[in-house]
Amino acid sequence: MSTNYVDIEDAAGVTRRYRHHANGRGFVSAEATVHRSAFIARGSYVDPGAEVHAEAQIGPDSWIEPGAIVGAGATLGSRAHLAQRAVVGVGSRLGNRVTIGVAARVGAGARLGDDETVPAGAVIPGLSPAAPGAPGAPSGARAEHLGLAA
Repeated sequence: MSTNYVDIEDAAGVTRRYRHHANGRGFVSAEATVHRSAFIARGSYVDPGAEVHAEAQIGPDSWIEPGAIVGAGATLGSRAHLAQRAVVGVGSRLGNRVTIGVAARVGAGARLGDDETVPAGAVIPGLSPAAPGAPGAPSGARAEHLGLAA
């Protein structure tokens, strides 16, 4: 089975290589990490260095910038935008047209409605952090990085 790549030039004139993700038809950078069970909808982009974990759902026309992390089981609505180094915790639900600023953090289980903006560096607490050791829950350094360590 072959992988088809497409080269896309960004606003700075840098050409990056993307491929369609196996689940969905969104574009994933060859330098991004996306779990095979994640769903990346048509028209969405996952940039280099970004991570999308197991069972995460990325809605249509969304953009995950470099270094951003989408936790396991998180759902992003259509036209969501995660800026560089933004983190969305395990099981979070973000509505349509939500923007998460640079290095902002949305805790596990948090809920954001449509058209909400989280400013750069802000922290939105989670509703129900994943129990350590639960399926799909980050552990060790990853849990600490996501702010989910017990």
